[in-house]
Amino acid sequence: MADFEHVTVLLNEAVSGLNIKPAGVYVDATLGGGGHSSKILEQLKSGHLYSFDQDEVAIQYNQKHLKKYLDDNKLTLVHDNFRNIDQALAKFGITGIDGVVYDLGVSSPQFDDANRGFSYRYDARLDMRMDQSNPLDAWKVVNEWPYQDLVRIFYRYGDEKFAKPIARLIERKRANNPIDTTEDLVEIIKDAIPAAARRHGGHPAKKVFQAIRIAVNDELSALEESLEKALALLNVSGRICVISFQSLEDRLVKQIFRENTTIPDLPPDLPMIPESMKPKFVNITRKPILPSEAELEKNHRSHSAKLRIVERIKK
Repeated sequence: MADFEHVTVLLNEAVSGLNIKPAGVYVDATLGGGGHSSKILEQLKSGHLYSFDQDEVAIQYNQKHLKKYLDDNKLTLVHDNFRNIDQALAKFGITGIDGVVYDLGVSSPQFDDANRGFSYRYDARLDMRMDQSNPLDAWKVVNEWPYQDLVRIFYRYGDEKFAKPIARLIERKRANNPIDTTEDLVEIIKDAIPAAARRHGGHPAKKVFQAIRIAVNDELSALEESLEKALALLNVSGRICVISFQSLEDRLVKQIFRENTTIPDLPPDLPMIPESMKPKFVNITRKPILPSEAELEKNHRSHSAKLRIVERIKK
């Protein structure tokens, strides 16, 4: 079994943002290496934590790593996509929770395991699935999706300004031979981008790889669905903490939190705001919490992290 050691970003800030009650019911929506789960479990006395991950490797790793909490019946590991948070919890009779933490994106072990095909730095078969039972993988996207769909995801999920020439070259190359590996794809991307543009702005394949990964795992739809369900599950004074690593995710989180914490447009002559129109949630973070200088120095992957927190104030 692969090791799942992982340096958790904004660990203390996110867990302290949950405002944990020792008898509360909590969810770690993204178990990964168990960093947030461990920290939450340390503070629970009679409470319980449900930790989700769609990656079988993460579940297996934490069956050993968090064994003492499983033995003490403080922890339940849930092998499922966090978009199914409500149905999965309902199976355990849980209909209300006191907090959820989301640590989005790909965990370090997924990136660092060359065989998973997430990284443009290692040569591997194109895969990028967080859930290994997912029938859609990166190979299918690259070799079977039509030109227009490739352009759409490269623009939308990668903000790749050379989306069209990259998609066109992929189309041309795969007509002769399948594009099987990450290295094959990296070479095509490099060839499609003008030399002058390749000299700055990080690795030339970074944006396309991000776009394909988001498409394969349906990450943005899953996040939107999960957040809406988590807000509905939250008990009064319960909180949701979300750590995001790229602008699309952060924008989505910000938008959903804003919709739920602001008063809708009302007629200008209304003498007072009806109770039913007042928001049920309040933003704890007006601006996102960012990693400290010390954390940025220690963990280069933390540089783009943003933490947003929302709290339910009434039923």
